Amino acid sequence: MRWQPRMLALLIPLALAACSTEVEKAPASLLIPAEWRNQVGPAATPEASWWQAFGDSNMNRLVEQSLRNNPDILTARSRVDQYRAQLRAAQGDNLPTLDAGVSATRARTLSAATGLPGDHTVFQGLLQANYDVDIWGARSSSIDAAQYSLAAQQAAASAAELTVASSVASGYLTLCALDEQLRVTEATLASRENSLNLAKRQFETGYTSRLEWVQAASEYQTAKAQIPQLQHQITEQENALSILVGMNPRQIARTPHFNQIKPQQLPTLLPSELLQRRPDIVQAERLLLAADKTLQSSQANLLPSLNLTASGTLQSSVLHQLVDNPFRLWSVGGSVLAPLLNREALTAQVDVSMASRNQALYNYEKVVRNAFSEVNNDIDAIQRTGEQLSELEKQQAIVSEALRIARNRYQNGYASYLDELDAQRTLFSTQLSVVQLKNTLLLAQIDLYRALGGGWKPVP
Repeated sequence: MRWQPRMLALLIPLALAACSTEVEKAPASLLIPAEWRNQVGPAATPEASWWQAFGDSNMNRLVEQSLRNNPDILTARSRVDQYRAQLRAAQGDNLPTLDAGVSATRARTLSAATGLPGDHTVFQGLLQANYDVDIWGARSSSIDAAQYSLAAQQAAASAAELTVASSVASGYLTLCALDEQLRVTEATLASRENSLNLAKRQFETGYTSRLEWVQAASEYQTAKAQIPQLQHQITEQENALSILVGMNPRQIARTPHFNQIKPQQLPTLLPSELLQRRPDIVQAERLLLAADKTLQSSQANLLPSLNLTASGTLQSSVLHQLVDNPFRLWSVGGSVLAPLLNREALTAQVDVSMASRNQALYNYEKVVRNAFSEVNNDIDAIQRTGEQLSELEKQQAIVSEALRIARNRYQNGYASYLDELDAQRTLFSTQLSVVQLKNTLLLAQIDLYRALGGGWKPVP
């Protein structure tokens, strides 16, 4: 067709003019490290049920219940449905529009031959089609942006599931640790009650002074005062766990043996692709891709558009003969439109899209760097805390033996009560520290599960 060279000559300058924007495209500056800082890490795909590695059926039940009922997870899944509907809407906008209508007109006119009035009815059917040709890919880019946005929300839902599962597992282990601290405190209280009774008998018989009796009573009251505080912390932890799993506050069933919960062994292997594991990184990446497509769509809106229209009209004086073609009108046409008066607004929209794209890039790089930092921190915390726990358990054994010796010496009159009192304080403090440190180690491992997107178990 002869109009094509002229049309291209008109469109090319407009296309070149449309590329000028004020906001510059930010370059990527992210460098992915080849390995963890301390040469330790996972070498496998994520585990679907990583929390089961701790072997606690009560924890498994709570985590699975939270994945079904937690409000944050349900909200994230509902948001996925919203973005899926928005994708269908974007895809529907890419189709031609087709409108159909029927009208009826009743009129009275004067006959030119007789001059007499006459009534008649005219039925009219209308069919009209319209289609904006996506020459520059504006609508296809919008559809791609909607697809990436949907993928980002799906990743956000996975991130919510991982976060809630990690929070439930951490809260459960903390609850078990509080139970163990309460058990240690109650055992210490019973031991100090025996020491108090012994000190009272020795004072009453004149074997020791009143000072030792008062000191034993003080230590007894110190241990007794910690029990209500621990019981309150247990209640708070139960209530927090209940909310996480979608229940009203209530008691939580758990194992009574905290010492049976063992830390996991961290394999000394090269890391796998972290970018393919963490859902928040996938989300940031998809948002960046969506921003790129939105930018392309905004740039395409600056270019001329081609609109095709077609319409047809059927007209008859009898309704059932409307399709018998007594009189037919039709038209087919096309138009090329270029933005002129609103060009500044469209250019500003390109700058907005470019700025949004740059923000998505910066956020993606931030998320990735934070991910590597979290993994390195968690791996180091597991190693250092494990070493510290091992030394503290040795100290606990030594202090227990020291208390046994001090008690025997005191009961046989070879040492003062201060020696036993000092050993009691040290042992009680050490026992609580062991429980807290073990819980810290377990929480660090759960956080590493989360940081890796769900586990480090090697692929068989």
